[in-house]
Amino acid sequence: MSTTRHELLHAFDLLLAPERFKDYGPNGLQVEGRTSVRKIVSGVTASRALIEAAILAEADAIFVHHGLFWRGQDGRVTGWMKQRLGLLLGDDVSLFAYHLPLDAHPELGNNAQLGLKLGLVAHAGSTGRFGEQEIGFLGAPSNGETFANARSLAAHLEHALGKKITLVDVPAPRPIRNVAWCTGGAQGYFEAAIAAGADAFITGEISEPQAHYAREMGVAFLACGHHATERYGAPAVAAHVAAQLGLAHEFIDIDNPA
Repeated sequence: MSTTRHELLHAFDLLLAPERFKDYGPNGLQVEGRTSVRKIVSGVTASRALIEAAILAEADAIFVHHGLFWRGQDGRVTGWMKQRLGLLLGDDVSLFAYHLPLDAHPELGNNAQLGLKLGLVAHAGSTGRFGEQEIGFLGAPSNGETFANARSLAAHLEHALGKKITLVDVPAPRPIRNVAWCTGGAQGYFEAAIAAGADAFITGEISEPQAHYAREMGVAFLACGHHATERYGAPAVAAHVAAQLGLAHEFIDIDNPA
């Protein structure tokens, strides 16, 4: 089966509601490809490696979290931008990118899917959200248990994600009941997570101030990798929309240590 590029854009927009968000770049169709779409490839970032793999997989459209265009970037089409655009335009492949709308979707988004991967469930209603535009999630283990301390939570995360993480523990370890999480480069949400009542905060990256906040406020900080925490939303959304429209879908994960 196939659909049109316009119908695919409408399906993504209807699901993710990008008009609700003030974002760092354009959400939706970033590069226009062929009119007819039979297969979608999803991935985290519109890198050259992903675009090349998608073309090899005979994709008509690519769906990602990190697109090509960001607020304040140099607008010249040279270097890596020329290479990526050249591949997309040369093979007539559309690029769809959704940043904050993909983070925030309550069931299929990056935060919801990371919670599912980690066995965490957000609290109901507004108590389960925090931070700017309420993108952060606040909840607890879905099995009703409590982590004995931050180190036991860190061990759980390393097992679930299959990678070493960075833990900033607190001077007086305590049980972890309320867990806040926000994928990617959301270290700036740490203070909002503390204010929301979190015992620990999970995100992708850490910057210099967060270690001090953790130790001074008694809230553990766990950085699990930007890419590692954002591998789950794009394939979930793309698979959902592909099934809805009768399209083929393939997730291609381009490894990234960040």
